[in-house]
Amino acid sequence: MKIYLIAGEPSGDLLGSRLMKAMVAKHPDVEFFGIGGESMQREGLNSLFDISDLAVMGLAEVVPSIPLILKRIKQTVEDIERVKPDAVITIDSWSFSARVHKALRKKNLHIPQIHYVAPQVWAWKKKRAKTMYKYIDHLLTLFPYEPKYFTPYKLKTTFVGHPVIESPVVWGSREDFYNRYNLEENEKIMALLPGSRKTEVSRLLPIFLQTAEMFHQKHPEFKFVIPTVHTVEDMVRGMVEKSNLPIIVVNNEVDRHDAFVASDLAMAASGTVALELAMVDVPHVIAYKVAPATAFLAKHFLHIQFVNLSNILLGREIVPELLQDDCNPEKILYYMEEFLKKGSLYERQQEGFAKVKEILGLGEQTPSDNACDAIWQDIENKKSK
Repeated sequence: MKIYLIAGEPSGDLLGSRLMKAMVAKHPDVEFFGIGGESMQREGLNSLFDISDLAVMGLAEVVPSIPLILKRIKQTVEDIERVKPDAVITIDSWSFSARVHKALRKKNLHIPQIHYVAPQVWAWKKKRAKTMYKYIDHLLTLFPYEPKYFTPYKLKTTFVGHPVIESPVVWGSREDFYNRYNLEENEKIMALLPGSRKTEVSRLLPIFLQTAEMFHQKHPEFKFVIPTVHTVEDMVRGMVEKSNLPIIVVNNEVDRHDAFVASDLAMAASGTVALELAMVDVPHVIAYKVAPATAFLAKHFLHIQFVNLSNILLGREIVPELLQDDCNPEKILYYMEEFLKKGSLYERQQEGFAKVKEILGLGEQTPSDNACDAIWQDIENKKSK
């Protein structure tokens, strides 16, 4: 059995690696082909090219990359034709994935085309939900409220669950992290999580470092940790070297998960990482900045009250969202100080985290197992026709 997987950024790469593990456990004879990052490569994938070519976001960032992205789409489709897989599964990154699926439809290859992680049509481009059935056979969603946006438009959609509940972060060890980095019991940790894209790091890390410097002057017992990935590691280390802060940069999953559990506070880019912080009850804010042109478009076309997933799931703000002009050291610092007081904001956030975990709670199987079963059923159904 040949499975072709396509993940365009680190969060999709992690999702893909867990799906691969689930598939191998249930079907040991499976072979993997496609595009992925460090996590999927550790599970045996030989990636067609480096996913950093695809990890771009926002109008101002995407436009210069268009020629390369078009080249990668063509290259991917040609490779799928060569491999002749039993199914093609794209993971997140719908802008790239959609173009691959459209090109495959024209080839009429008669193989299941599946997309894992629903595009946020409830936030913008609601018309997209009406046309997706033309390009994919099955959509696997992370949240229980998502299928209703797609099933009325002829698209088979299955809620499989959010992978954050199977993240090893819940087994992270504060003690191991402190021992590994020779930290004293009276020392505390703040995590800085500026994202996994170069554009994110370039905009957010300077702000996070400035906030950390201001915070450290008042709280010298704090040290700082930055979990990162190989696509931006050199960039992160170069920026950290210019600061005089006690910062630990980690680049592997064990250190990353231990660092999360060991952290007393965190500031993070929006995304799955914020859900992981919620899973281990770390008080945090999300702070995010995009290019002015991207922000202008988002303001006029995004129809959402919140951008943080915990806030979206609860329908109220428990995680402060500091976006664009609000993404500044003074405002981030204010919330860090508030968390230290363990007052109403801290209590409201901890109560909210407990409810988020209930919403995303474990079932009989993990989300990756559910996704694997859904994909395998598609393959069997196609074969029987």
